Amino acid sequence: MKHPLVNLLVRWTILALGVALAAKIVRGISYDSASTLFTAVLVLSFFNAILRPVLLLFTLPFIILTLGIGVFVINAGLFMLVGHLVDGFTVNGFLPALGGSLIVSLTNVVMTQLLRDKGRGPRPPTARRSSGGDVIDI
Repeated sequence: MKHPLVNLLVRWTILALGVALAAKIVRGISYDSASTLFTAVLVLSFFNAILRPVLLLFTLPFIILTLGIGVFVINAGLFMLVGHLVDGFTVNGFLPALGGSLIVSLTNVVMTQLLRDKGRGPRPPTARRSSGGDVIDI
């Protein structure tokens, strides 16, 4: 098991890679320097840890109604908020924020899968016992 500090640094590095990649790919997202990128990553990770769960909870009916697409709207809104708060990190509108948040999410999923513990394989299937009664086996 990794040390929690190492795990946090790896997650910040993956987030920084995603934001940098989004700035390269999406027109309308830019940052001035590496320190600006670092600041944007810190603010974005803080918002993802504190503000995002609260927003998801309060907008749960909207998320259910839109079949999950509302989560992307929330992520784009947080991306735009970071663009407004961090000097030197620019997000020009909702569509670039949406594209940037999608790239950051995709980067996070891919890198997490590539870096996950090699010792942990897929979970073995649980043994099923038939009791012959009306029991729901979970």
